[in-house]
Amino acid sequence: MSVLVVVECADGEVKKSSLEVASYGAQVAAQLGTTATAIAVGEANEANLAKLGEQGIAKVLYDAEPRLKDFVNNAYTKLIATAAEQEQAKVIVLANSNIGAAVGSRLSVRLKASLATNVVELPKTDGGQFVVKRGAFSGKAFSDVVLSGDRKIIAVKKNSTEAQHEAGKTAEVASFSAQLSDADFADAPKQVVMQDQAGGVLLPEAERVVSGGRGMKGPENWNLIEDLAKALGAATACSKPVSDVDWRPHHEHVGQTGITVSPNLYIACGISGAIQHLAGVNSSKVIVVINKDPEAPFFKAADYGIVGDVFDVLPKLTAAVKALN
Repeated sequence: MSVLVVVECADGEVKKSSLEVASYGAQVAAQLGTTATAIAVGEANEANLAKLGEQGIAKVLYDAEPRLKDFVNNAYTKLIATAAEQEQAKVIVLANSNIGAAVGSRLSVRLKASLATNVVELPKTDGGQFVVKRGAFSGKAFSDVVLSGDRKIIAVKKNSTEAQHEAGKTAEVASFSAQLSDADFADAPKQVVMQDQAGGVLLPEAERVVSGGRGMKGPENWNLIEDLAKALGAATACSKPVSDVDWRPHHEHVGQTGITVSPNLYIACGISGAIQHLAGVNSSKVIVVINKDPEAPFFKAADYGIVGDVFDVLPKLTAAVKALN
């Protein structure tokens, strides 16, 4: 039962979520007594792909078709499905990302595979069954799901597993062609607009995020958020009420109806912490909440909390970060 891992790349770099997925896939392969092969999607760099050996990947397949630089649903689905057929993969592991959500269901139909999304732990394979644990109800509950299909697709929740690292190991990078045609790119967007955040980091991929809510009192005060974000090398975000009144653009809105983020550090400034907002940030490794209301619901989800006025705390916090830098 071989394992195929889908590795997402951008600007030549392997995404952080895909490093976690590569490590997860290698551990699943070890459980099953086999090896893990990766298929790279997006704009990749072969030297960086070879470094996936540090996460336990034995071989990386890479199709140099230039049109695969940007996400195209049909083309990515055919690419991964072709790789799965060639490698006779019975388990396919990918990130529970926008790309993973889009291609996962299509792959499930195309390969007649069982699919589990939002998976948070390694599978249990004892007793002849293949059982995965997945998050449900925005992380408020968990369910054990039996994948009974001959092929299995696992979409791993971001930050649910640590990326293993064994320095010095390299993976074989092999050229691969899925024989894609123009028809496979028929659903390609006519124009791709990437809205970068501070330091050129896309919000869904940012490792640090500084976010503001109505407690900032107006767009004229957003320089306090931006100053701290710049000092941290972080992206900026906001709550839904802030984007609704046009204080900030809608592509910065984080929450259940906006963007879901999974950074190592999420700093919430003047955000009360409605459940809809928490649904978009609860995969963050560390959550810091700054709010002058000690009863703000967000404090219950915080790893660290500061009860204080954001207009007093943020300048001091920014100065402290700059001093450390």
